[in-house]
Amino acid sequence: MRGLLTLLIAAVSFYVLLALMLFLFQDRMVFLSSLPSRTLTATPQDAGFEYEDVTLETSDGLKLHGWYVPAAKSSGVVLFLHGNAGNISHRLDSIAIFREIGLDTLIIDYRGYGRSQGKPSEKGTYLDAEAAWQYLVSNRGVAADRIIIFGRSLGGAVAAWLANQHRPAALIIESSFSSALDMARKLYPFMPVRLITRLEYPVSDYVSQLQCPLLVVHSRDDEMIPFSMAEANYASAAEPKSLLEIWGDHNNGFLLSRDRYLPGLNEFIQKNLPQ
Repeated sequence: MRGLLTLLIAAVSFYVLLALMLFLFQDRMVFLSSLPSRTLTATPQDAGFEYEDVTLETSDGLKLHGWYVPAAKSSGVVLFLHGNAGNISHRLDSIAIFREIGLDTLIIDYRGYGRSQGKPSEKGTYLDAEAAWQYLVSNRGVAADRIIIFGRSLGGAVAAWLANQHRPAALIIESSFSSALDMARKLYPFMPVRLITRLEYPVSDYVSQLQCPLLVVHSRDDEMIPFSMAEANYASAAEPKSLLEIWGDHNNGFLLSRDRYLPGLNEFIQKNLPQ
């Protein structure tokens, strides 16, 4: 009995310790700030694209780094918010697609990523997205109805928040989750996630309040974020809305299903931009 009691105490202690670690180190686990995402590995020039280095200032006084990449014949601007790993230098494939569709691209690194100052947090990513919007509208004089807000993975949550603060031409969320709590339930079904999850990112709630068209893009092969979360986001939104199903894994689906992905994006975007 003593040995069994000792084993039980050890198991409970380990469980409590794990819960505490998940609570305390949540931001680091989500934003992958321990990875070498500070180093830029390429620029648009390496892909043959002209671009401008952009410095933004957030409302809490941080300097963010980004790129503005013009298209040859632009019909609008895409404000691109990337996922939680890497930085803007790992998104040249997406920039190439936007240029092919005929969109200028503003892509930024969140605080703590690439050359941007600060440390990432949920509130911080929202402030960063707001700074990017203000740069387009105030500094470059871009009309709101010519801006497509596009978020991939974690960026989908940030994009959905931003689209509720303003009224862009449209919102696109690709390979995104329905909420941070839903992701925690998926990753740690044995933990009391409602008690220990500090991040919210309530994407389904955000899209339910949208005043602009929505496109949800997702793959059934996504090994990180299940397709059911895309369905939840889509179901939460009012019309007009569209669902574009692609194939391939979480990080490369948009490339592997290019023949379906690119026409689907182009049709939605051109439908919702002023001619």
